[in-house]
Amino acid sequence: MMKRKAVEILEEQMNAKKSRTPQENMKLRAMGAALDEGEALFGAGSEVTLHSQMKLWHDKYRTQKPEYLNLIRTGFVWNKYNRTHYDRDNPPPKMVQGYKFNVFFPDLIDKSKVPQYTFEKDGTTNDTCLLRFYSGPPYQDIAFRIVNKDLEYSPKKGFMSTFDNGTLRLYFNFKQYPYRR
Repeated sequence: MMKRKAVEILEEQMNAKKSRTPQENMKLRAMGAALDEGEALFGAGSEVTLHSQMKLWHDKYRTQKPEYLNLIRTGFVWNKYNRTHYDRDNPPPKMVQGYKFNVFFPDLIDKSKVPQYTFEKDGTTNDTCLLRFYSGPPYQDIAFRIVNKDLEYSPKKGFMSTFDNGTLRLYFNFKQYPYRR
């Protein structure tokens, strides 16, 4: 499969608009790298609506949702079982191996407070959990439903959590367990 640049995909999504907003330009700069094989855009369909929240600063500032650009990393797991029962012509089903979240907060009022994220239980199933991003005014909280697996927190294995230039980047992969009968 040929690699496509994330910038091209975003430009196709924003094709209806001729002039780009600063947030859209920030998205294009953040995702200037090509999408790797097994990565796909992960976005609006996975966003979870949160109950309305009244904050103390609600009357002072107009609230808005933060912009985001997220990727889901999928691939084949070639454990002992899959090597026995599948081959390259008939591959096993793809599994979610990790996520890349880029949440944009360009207009934060208090620049000294860093936006945070938490993992919460999903009330519907045990297979998924909610990843909730929250920050200060004028942004609302935003949550995504993701697969509930153990995270790999080692930077060597792909974990990264940074906030710079108004962009919160959270990249993580899931732990790979050996197959046991």
